[in-house]
Amino acid sequence: MSARKYFEREATSIAALGRHELKRRIKNFRGRFRLDFTEDYLNKLTVDRLRHILLAALINARPHN
Repeated sequence: MSARKYFEREATSIAALGRHELKRRIKNFRGRFRLDFTEDYLNKLTVDRLRHILLAALINARPHN
């Protein structure tokens, strides 16, 4: 899958998620690196910022060809 298609698919999927699901996915993220955010910190962020964190993590965790 091309990088553009991957980005579009992930962005669309993440855009539909609510706060609870975004926080769950960030806290349970399994990639080449670990995300380590406290519950308190995540609770203070806007939904848009949570989406940004998750999308950035997914894009950076993806192998670059």
